[in-house]
Amino acid sequence: MDGGFDLIKFIHPDSIPYGMVVIAGALVLNRIIASSLDALGERLTERRLQLKNLAAVTRFVVIVLATVAVVGAVFRLSEQALLTIGGTAAVAIGFAFKDLLASLMAGIILLFDRPFQVGDRVEFAGQYGEVLEIGLRTVRIATLDDNLVSIPNNRFLSDVVSSANAGALDQMCVFRFWIGCNEDFDRAKGIVFEACASSRYVYLEKPISVSVREGPVPDGAERFAIQITAKAYVLDGRYETAFGTDVTERVLRAFRSDHIRTAGQIEWGPPMSGPPPEAIEVSA
Repeated sequence: MDGGFDLIKFIHPDSIPYGMVVIAGALVLNRIIASSLDALGERLTERRLQLKNLAAVTRFVVIVLATVAVVGAVFRLSEQALLTIGGTAAVAIGFAFKDLLASLMAGIILLFDRPFQVGDRVEFAGQYGEVLEIGLRTVRIATLDDNLVSIPNNRFLSDVVSSANAGALDQMCVFRFWIGCNEDFDRAKGIVFEACASSRYVYLEKPISVSVREGPVPDGAERFAIQITAKAYVLDGRYETAFGTDVTERVLRAFRSDHIRTAGQIEWGPPMSGPPPEAIEVSA
């Protein structure tokens, strides 16, 4: 009780409402800044990722400044009291919140070391999607299935993470098609190239490449087929799924029109580490 009383006497009750107003103001300010920068990013598409990263850094700065302002206003401590309480609190907080503090420091490192950025498409621990937020404790990723995945910041410092676009709006997408070994692969190769080049989502400032090889279809059925692989860039990572759908539909229509039989599988997705994405089954 004596220790509790000694601590309470340093608190100025009159300043508590002020502290609550500062905290509420910081939360509201962060929401306003984030929504304003997101809206501006939709208008200035080429600056969308930079504005997202500015919002993430601003969030950290506002929270730190608000914390300093509240502590300075609510607590009136002498130098000796600051040293005593600070040392005790540091030990207690260090043991009680070591994981939280590790994630906080990791979040700061991620913001400035920038292995990936807000808006990047990343693959980590079997999860692939767009980085929505680098927060105080976790990184939030929106997967292609519209699931929101939260991963502790400190995990990114020790595990491998791959970024499909590394801060750029455009990103490479890979499309794999299988046709029968006796089909016209020259015509099929041209169809795949034309489907990529004519899509409204393609980024033509970077090259489109199409390669052909013969090998087993990765479906466990021990079938051989001709694999046609196209690599093309989508103009904005947000349109990755739409780009893949558009190219696939164009290729299937052209294959059907030219009587080119598929081997029963089509794959498309970003170039990333780990196993390829689950194949989309298409009837021949």
